[in-house]
Amino acid sequence: MAPFPVSLMSGGSRLFDRLRNYYTKQDVPVPPPITSQTALLCAILFTVIYVAPFYLSATLRSTPLQSRDAPAVIRARVRAVGLSCLVSTVITVYVLAIHGHATPPDVARLLGLWPIDPLDIAKVLGLVAVLFVGPLYETFIVDSAWRQVSVSSLKSGLIDNWIGYRNIVVAPASEELVFRALTISLYLLAKVHPTRIVFTTPLIFGLAHVHHLVEFLQSRTPQGHRSPPLAIWISGIVRTLFQFTYTSLFGFFAAFVYLRTGNLWAATLAHSFCNWQGLPRVWGRVGQFAESYEYMTPDVAQGKRDEDVDAAVKVGNSLMQTEEENEAKAAHVQVPGPNNLGVGWTVVYYVLIIAGSFGFYRLLWPLTESTNALAVFR
Repeated sequence: MAPFPVSLMSGGSRLFDRLRNYYTKQDVPVPPPITSQTALLCAILFTVIYVAPFYLSATLRSTPLQSRDAPAVIRARVRAVGLSCLVSTVITVYVLAIHGHATPPDVARLLGLWPIDPLDIAKVLGLVAVLFVGPLYETFIVDSAWRQVSVSSLKSGLIDNWIGYRNIVVAPASEELVFRALTISLYLLAKVHPTRIVFTTPLIFGLAHVHHLVEFLQSRTPQGHRSPPLAIWISGIVRTLFQFTYTSLFGFFAAFVYLRTGNLWAATLAHSFCNWQGLPRVWGRVGQFAESYEYMTPDVAQGKRDEDVDAAVKVGNSLMQTEEENEAKAAHVQVPGPNNLGVGWTVVYYVLIIAGSFGFYRLLWPLTESTNALAVFR
């Protein structure tokens, strides 16, 4: 097992020579510069540095009166996340340079910042698009989103909109830097088996989302009470366990991509793509009028979308409708139309979901193969 391709390390720095000799057994093996326990402790430290400010500062906390989607909260969190990333990066570079004797090119290589290979990025995005071919079909064909594609719409969604800026730009960039580049580089320095890296480091990423349970409970605790009702506890635990599973699965993929391509940019853009699409639909029909659907992404800073006051009022109003009104509405919804398509569209969607999953499975290794790989899986 050689976590670094020998051809890439030949003639490299002392750090890469030591790693090459250790894994290829060309010389007498030497102990790794740091232990795997040290790498794990650093990963946990990075998680604490990333998450703790959300609760230590009143400006960053979400409450029943202040949603995490409020622009002021998002701006404060973006600043906090930027500072957290800086601190964690300094710690990682220090460990790599002092204990690993890494040169600046070594650091850039281990952090996936260089070389930048556009082909690797394109292949990874193509792989993710294959997996999401069903949701893409629903977004662009069923919901006719292709009509709104333009430079102005991208600007309004990614730059002018604070929620979009957080979900698509800041969260993927910061989380991939901390939970992939910084964490995995230390595991590589500790000479941990690549397969172990893929299946253990994402669990830290998944556990980082457990803090959403605290945030969920805090935002739904009535004023004057120390704790929310039992139903809220159960709902929060179920949501958190589901998000832990979903984010860990994504983390396995992102860690695999990072090791196979050595490209932080590819992992970050794949993360942005998944945040844009959200969790794929696995039930219900496409093209229906006013369908309720949970939107969830693998973000630590974002969490799950809050149910705002307006949404609660809408639910209340629907419950107060008379039986005749509900029957009339149901009859209207069943009529095929531009926003309420027939069952054939749904059949195509689920066929594409299955085909996309199979295509992803078949293309996972070919489309992540790269001469810039940080690890070789054998």
